[in-house]
Amino acid sequence: QLQLVESGGGLVQPGGSLRLSCAASGLTLDYYVIGWFRQAPGKEREGVSYISSSDSSTYLADPVKGRFTISRDRAKNTVYLQMNSLKPEDTAVYYCAGTLDLRSGALLPKAPYEYNFWGQGTQVTVSS
Repeated sequence: QLQLVESGGGLVQPGGSLRLSCAASGLTLDYYVIGWFRQAPGKEREGVSYISSSDSSTYLADPVKGRFTISRDRAKNTVYLQMNSLKPEDTAVYYCAGTLDLRSGALLPKAPYEYNFWGQGTQVTVSS
């Protein structure tokens, strides 16, 4: 069973930076697509960024393109989301999620229902 734990959230001023971590235990992340999602109060969960099992494919949603970066450290079995130039609208609970990478060249899964394993979430608040 893959277990995911997010960390790194907190309160930051607009324009600031945070790095979220998604640490895995139980299984190696090497065979999994990992996605970062976020959910603001009263809104649906939305995809933010994804990385393939080989790291050859990554995706950033339009609202975060140019500001966020996704990466993986295989030695630490951890995926990161570096968030720069944060805006108040980035305020949300951020979740990481995993699904086995069985795509055979298909596009990265982007919908929450396509992911089997979820962390508990970490709060990110961007406010002055």
